[in-house]
Amino acid sequence: MNLIENTPLEGFFDEYGLGFVMVASYFGSGSVFIASSAGVQYGYALLWAVVAAVVLGFIAQYISARCGIFGKPLMVFVHDRLGAPTATAIAVVLSLGCVAWGLELTAAVGKGISVLLGGAGYSVGWMPLAVLCAVVAVVVGILGYDAVEKVMVALMFGLLIAYVVVAGGSSPSVAGMVGGMIPRIPELGALALIAGILGTTALWPNFFLESILVREKGWTDESALPAMRRDLGMGYAIGGIVTVAIVVATAAVLRPAGITEITTYITPGRALADILGEWALVLFLVGSIVAAFNSIVPIMWTPAYIIPQATGHEIDDTDRVFRAIYAVGTAVTGLSPLVSILFGLSVVDMILLFPAVNAVVGLPITTVCLLWAANSSTLLDEYVNGWILNAVGAILVVLSVVLAVSSAQSVVGAITGGGL
Repeated sequence: MNLIENTPLEGFFDEYGLGFVMVASYFGSGSVFIASSAGVQYGYALLWAVVAAVVLGFIAQYISARCGIFGKPLMVFVHDRLGAPTATAIAVVLSLGCVAWGLELTAAVGKGISVLLGGAGYSVGWMPLAVLCAVVAVVVGILGYDAVEKVMVALMFGLLIAYVVVAGGSSPSVAGMVGGMIPRIPELGALALIAGILGTTALWPNFFLESILVREKGWTDESALPAMRRDLGMGYAIGGIVTVAIVVATAAVLRPAGITEITTYITPGRALADILGEWALVLFLVGSIVAAFNSIVPIMWTPAYIIPQATGHEIDDTDRVFRAIYAVGTAVTGLSPLVSILFGLSVVDMILLFPAVNAVVGLPITTVCLLWAANSSTLLDEYVNGWILNAVGAILVVLSVVLAVSSAQSVVGAITGGGL
């Protein structure tokens, strides 16, 4: 039984649900920990990077939606232009990035549940819980889009309220916040964090998914553009506010207390607990667990869509091939304990580093494909990008390539060298 059927909430989900699914997919454990790390290490200095990433992510996803509404899904375009072998190679490389993301997400869920149970007097290691998380994600993911949409929307609002209350109640420095909106790089070590912020906000899997899922909302012509813009705008606005609030809260609460790095899973939650009380630490743990789990599903949908599309096959979420690829890929993310052991990485290391890997590899590839598709008159006819969208798209391409080149060595070195 659908509890919101024939209620105002049903209309709300119909109107705005897709944008929240896309934003909730980026707002997982990576966003929480990377934003927290930015706050404790550099104070308010990287707020500009959050705002820039939100704006660039919104514009890129808007371009992606236009491709889906007026043309075809992004990977279908890549297949048509490059052929099946090259498109498949690209899809496989990108899918490996999704698996890397999934590895850190299952680890985050496992660690969060382990800490939560430990506080209740039960001692359970995170590794078996991470494996169990992957199994549950397989089941949830094949239930379909509508089954997870509403949970994600509720989570976004819950996290917004908690972190905005803390950010407002922590007496942040207004001058520091204003100064943080001026683009600057405090030191070379900040590049990996900036790459992480961009990689978890301008989330490249969303650029593929948006071009596919717009049709599930019935958005197939020009009349759908206002609803699509509102949908994306509200989702990104809330996601951006939450991310800024996390940076502000950690900069105002944890940094003055002498905490300058994220060393444990619960460190980011201390910003909540110091203002709202210890009960807020439980709120943080539950929120981070659900946020991480919710991110697994749409991120791992991406390989299930783009691999068949790259080979020239039409696909939807009821197709057996889709479900098989999703199930296998998601099951592999349950190997996060093995990755932790082999590379000597802690859960926090994986949470901070694996999104940066996707910024180094997946984002440059996807932005180039997206800008190419958006300027194809064969695909979009008169709906090709104008100069403003092209300018923003070019900025995203250049920024993603520059960050990839400048941060690749430090990111790969941290992973192969046993962590941060």
